[in-house]
Amino acid sequence: MKPKPKRKNGTPTPDLAVLGEIVERFSSIRVVLFGDFVCDEFQYGEIARVSREAPVLILRHRETHLAPGGGANAANNLSVLGARVAAVTVVGEDASGDALIQYFRQHRIDVSGIVRAKGWLTPTKTRFLAGWTHTTAQQVLRVDREPGGPPPEATLKKAFGKLKAKLRSADALAISDYGFGITSPKSVRSALGSMKKELPVTLDARFGLNSYARVGITSATPNEAELEALHHTAIGRNTEELKRCALTTLEEMKLEALLVTRGRDGMALFERDGERLTEIPVHGSDQAVDVTGAGDTVLAAYTLALASGASYLEAAHLANIAGGLVVMKRGTATVTRQELLEAIRQEISGAAS
Repeated sequence: MKPKPKRKNGTPTPDLAVLGEIVERFSSIRVVLFGDFVCDEFQYGEIARVSREAPVLILRHRETHLAPGGGANAANNLSVLGARVAAVTVVGEDASGDALIQYFRQHRIDVSGIVRAKGWLTPTKTRFLAGWTHTTAQQVLRVDREPGGPPPEATLKKAFGKLKAKLRSADALAISDYGFGITSPKSVRSALGSMKKELPVTLDARFGLNSYARVGITSATPNEAELEALHHTAIGRNTEELKRCALTTLEEMKLEALLVTRGRDGMALFERDGERLTEIPVHGSDQAVDVTGAGDTVLAAYTLALASGASYLEAAHLANIAGGLVVMKRGTATVTRQELLEAIRQEISGAAS
């Protein structure tokens, strides 16, 4: 029997030692990540001078860094947290697609579920970061290269076949929908309908979260802005409006739980059973260094925790800690299992002192 959550300032908090035990089980979990892969490109340069042609900075290029973004970042986070990851997606036959596959191979992530689409562009976000010598580079421009539409139908069919095959040996399914047409409610419903076992199914959808209503999603992890867009409202500090939007979404989508990320205001967990709302204060500092890809880290930690037997409250607290750690890093970053365990140990030490 699990220990009853303690309360801190009125907020139920799970046993920290139990959270550590859950994280220790991450390495035995197999997760399928189905979603839109993005290549995040970072161009670093030093400010040389102001151009005489136009009032713009001239950057002396220093280095280029490529990182998995979007669903690829979620898969990367799952891997460094210790999970065995099978990625199912579509990338183009281009340099960005090559870079993502090469990165995953180097990090021993299963790429047999990645389908190449001829003539289709791998979504790529290029960020230009500028600074003086010995100063921290700041982002001055972002250029997005996106496909004109979803991948060809034949390619999607092939990816769907990979999804069904990978799910047979999976402990959880994480869906990362960035709106590039690789995932769809229809494909998720069909894949889950062919399953002979139940497993946690989590969803992070940038657009159209409610289009996944009643397809078999266990829990979703929208941020507050996405929830506001879904319900055409502004939430801010209005807890009642937050509850109205979240509970409506919970009911319409037939979810077991909804975890809303709220930036410096932490997280809000809504469960179908038990307490209706649990507000979780932000972990660590509320002054984030870089929020790029933080939602991917939250999805990864939350999914792994649920697949490891955590309650929704325990999974939410682990996701909150992971999110608090990753926003203190620059660029598209990850949180390792060791970092997560160390943060839990520090909290245990702090609680004991």
